[in-house]
Amino acid sequence: MPLGLAALDELDAAFEELRAVLDSTDVAAIEGATHRIAAAASAVRAIGVWRSDAAVRERLKALQPLIESARIRTNLLADHANQRLTILAAQGAESAPLVYGR
Repeated sequence: MPLGLAALDELDAAFEELRAVLDSTDVAAIEGATHRIAAAASAVRAIGVWRSDAAVRERLKALQPLIESARIRTNLLADHANQRLTILAAQGAESAPLVYGR
């Protein structure tokens, strides 16, 4: 297997891992998956073969939906967390008066 395809296999596995751990509440697992993606993406970039090898380009095109779904899912979860924090902050300000006055 060419080096570029092996690097893409690792990138594919890293995104599959991220997709699996995004459904959990394990922050360490999510962080580990994102570090694995960063390392795999760096390896693909470092090889640079994707520019000239047709098989690698096709494989990248096949990976695009998985990468896009992970991006959308991450943005959705971040937005959901921000909405929950906003709700908690609004409720906290109304139900718990400030302890220290100015």
